[in-house]
Amino acid sequence: MELLDVIKRPVITEASFQAMDNKKYTFDVDVRANKTLVKQAVEAAFGVKVAKVNIMNVKPKMKRMGRYAGYTNKRRKAIVTLTADSKDIQIFDAE
Repeated sequence: MELLDVIKRPVITEASFQAMDNKKYTFDVDVRANKTLVKQAVEAAFGVKVAKVNIMNVKPKMKRMGRYAGYTNKRRKAIVTLTADSKDIQIFDAE
């Protein structure tokens, strides 16, 4: 698995934006990725130093559209904590 294929997209929620103040960033990652692979991918993609990686599996939810029912995709979320001396990751250019 390539390092740039590990990170799929950033998770943009209200809770994840508040965690960015503490240098914690949330990403959707490949379901086969482990903590070491996520750490290497974030350091290679953004040029920062990673202190800690927490990973969680998000189970699929049952959804209905009229009489048709199905499940959403399962996914894997990674919360990456950066070191105190590393620079911030610019997900959006808000200025």
